[in-house]
Amino acid sequence: MLNKLKPKSEFSRNVLTLMTGTTIAQAIPIAISPILTRIYTPEDFGMFALYMSIASILSVVATGRYELAIMLPKKDEDAVNIVALSIIISFFVSFISLAIVFVFNAQITQLLGNPEISSWLYFIPVTVLLTGVYQSFNYWSNRQKQYKRLATSRVIQSGTVSSTNLAMGFNGFGASGLILGGVLGQGVATTVLGRLIFKEDRYIFENIKIVKIFALAKRYIKFPKITLPHSVFNTISTQLPIFIITYYFSSRETGFFSFANKIVMLPIGLISNAYYQVFFESFSKEKNKETFFKQKFKQINILFLPLFILLWFIFPDLFAFVFGKEWETAGSYTQVLLPLFYLKFISNLFTTTTYLYYEKQFENFILEILIAVMILSSLLTGAYFKDILLGLILMSITNGMVIFYKIYRSFIFISENRSFNC
Repeated sequence: MLNKLKPKSEFSRNVLTLMTGTTIAQAIPIAISPILTRIYTPEDFGMFALYMSIASILSVVATGRYELAIMLPKKDEDAVNIVALSIIISFFVSFISLAIVFVFNAQITQLLGNPEISSWLYFIPVTVLLTGVYQSFNYWSNRQKQYKRLATSRVIQSGTVSSTNLAMGFNGFGASGLILGGVLGQGVATTVLGRLIFKEDRYIFENIKIVKIFALAKRYIKFPKITLPHSVFNTISTQLPIFIITYYFSSRETGFFSFANKIVMLPIGLISNAYYQVFFESFSKEKNKETFFKQKFKQINILFLPLFILLWFIFPDLFAFVFGKEWETAGSYTQVLLPLFYLKFISNLFTTTTYLYYEKQFENFILEILIAVMILSSLLTGAYFKDILLGLILMSITNGMVIFYKIYRSFIFISENRSFNC
């Protein structure tokens, strides 16, 4: 009987392994959110969102996007040199970020329109470094199919962040409790994953050579030249609402918007990241890619679309009941953005793989520029009419149209390249 309950394919087993870890990881912060909303204010969440927006943009630059190339070489000896390359670049970018903060702190603070962010800018280089190193370790573990490592590190990170948030929140630390919790959680997760890797794969890391690092940097130069600008625009387009809402409205509105994103995108992000990593590895080796892609695409929509439709009807009342009446506004924002969230969810699972695998980075880059322009114009329209809800509605519609087009294009890529091989 037990054998019948076990996943039949390696793909399913790997997804289940990551899903188990990510489910626990996403359950922890969601479970404590009703407490956090009662010990932190919307303004605190707005400050944390602004910090993370800056760190997220710089973290994309941290590795030059070379970590995405870790999956591509046939030999582990080559892949491990790309890991080293990514980590070296992370240290360099972190150092440059620290220098910029020291020299231009006042100007950056004024540009962001939030004086309270000034002292926290000095922590951003730490977050950038930890994120870059973690992502390098993450893709190496993915290549080695060491999904238990990834699941373990994510649970530890989530537990560390949540416990720190609670402890500092109850002691009245305000936004600093949220920021320090994030930094500490990332640091612990990176340390744990790094120790597991060096314990089990140390012999492979003996193949790191300076000459080979430079050779592979040149071989995969398309990642920093094309994929990096695209990723930066993608991240900016994602974080742009935080900057615009903070500047034209208030930290309170930023807090509502960021919390709405967190509650929905946290489980979406963790689940999609777990599925995507296994899907990317399996898709790259699958012979009949068209059938495989369509099968997985159908399965995901059958599983998740009904849930998203149900949540759309109940989000405002659900937020008010679970997080407190003050957070009903965040529920209304979530309701407006839910169709866009779902399309992003599907896109993260499937189009990320196809655009990378078929080397359509330039097209993806152009589309991300279009998304950024639409976000900017939508929210500025809302700011002009002093109606943030109008801006969010326009953003949801226009961005959703572009993402839907990307999904359509993914099917075209596969049908036109049935015999494509890397």
